[in-house]
Amino acid sequence: MYTAVYLLVVLTAGAYLPSPLYPEYQHAFGFSDLTMTLVYAMFVLVSAPILLLFGPASDSFGPRAVLRVSVVVAALASGCFALAQGPAWLLAGRAAQGLALGAATGAATALITEHAAGGNRGRGSVLASMAFVAGTAAGPVAAGLLAQYAPAPQVLPYLVHLALLAAGWRLVSALPAPTARSRRWRPTRPHIPAGMRLLFTAAAATGFLAWTVAGLFLAVIPSVLSRGAQISNLAAIGGILGAVLACSVLSQLLVARYGTRNTQLAGLGALTVSLAILAFTGVGSVPVTVIAAVAAGTGHGLAYGGAAAVIDAAAPAGKRAAINSALYLAFYAGAGGPAVAVGLLTIWIPLAAAVSWISIAAAALVPLTGAAIVHTNRGPRPSRAGSRPEPQHQGQRSSEPRPGGV
Repeated sequence: MYTAVYLLVVLTAGAYLPSPLYPEYQHAFGFSDLTMTLVYAMFVLVSAPILLLFGPASDSFGPRAVLRVSVVVAALASGCFALAQGPAWLLAGRAAQGLALGAATGAATALITEHAAGGNRGRGSVLASMAFVAGTAAGPVAAGLLAQYAPAPQVLPYLVHLALLAAGWRLVSALPAPTARSRRWRPTRPHIPAGMRLLFTAAAATGFLAWTVAGLFLAVIPSVLSRGAQISNLAAIGGILGAVLACSVLSQLLVARYGTRNTQLAGLGALTVSLAILAFTGVGSVPVTVIAAVAAGTGHGLAYGGAAAVIDAAAPAGKRAAINSALYLAFYAGAGGPAVAVGLLTIWIPLAAAVSWISIAAAALVPLTGAAIVHTNRGPRPSRAGSRPEPQHQGQRSSEPRPGGV
């Protein structure tokens, strides 16, 4: 289990090492804001279909084979960034990062849930989700610190990552080889049962908005801070990005205590605060941006965690993987789509103004999403879609997709 947790953290951290460095790449290679957002979104464009394709692969080939491939591809990705001579290298590196993490997600999650303490698969699933978000937070913080206070700022973070991947290779190689294929490899097909489509739509919209705000911070806020607030300290930029995900990790712990309905609504409220700050301040002040980051992270954890939990609880056991696949496609769309929309708007207006307009558009969706949550959580849900999931057999693997640092 600890091998899988280690790899999830390292692979996810590697996928978000570039986030605080985007202003430096723009300065070094002279590409546009649209290209910058496309570099960020390339990870999402690749990892989402790969997650569906390779989600069940560990059941056929064993987790060791799948995780080995992921480590090799992640090493190629870091090599692309370390040797980058232009935006094409960055795009290739981001695509390889998406391939690596998308392929590893199902195998690593299966290992964690299988070996959770006391056989508690729910606890293992929570541990896997927290490992993703922890890696997403660690990547920008580590890259910012190394780039600011160590030599070779565009190379050293990836050399450190390569060393961590080498350790991961040794850990993965120690895993037992599969004795035989447990079942045929088939890609996961997203499917929503008719009885829970309203509930799914509300949860998907909530998660979409949560990842929209997180995606804006990870993709474009570093460049806005560099220009508007004149911040040149990459460690400070990485710290702000890390604060978003650190607050998300902590707030997800509240979902079980306060319930999915309340936490989704509270999360939407916090997200609205963050979006309002982004829309009306232009991210021109560091203290104000820190407040927006804390609100974004808190809202992200509550909204995303509540949305994932309500669907996981309502989904029939035999259809959970297909339903979660569709849900996480919505999450991925939120992580990448609005960031690319910002890039497209920069063809006509400045980056800060583009962030403001997209933030206003996202905030306008919050009341509709909140109303949908209230409506779909009134009274008992239909028995077929909302029945308590049947327990998995002791030997059954759960390799359904989980978010890959979305």
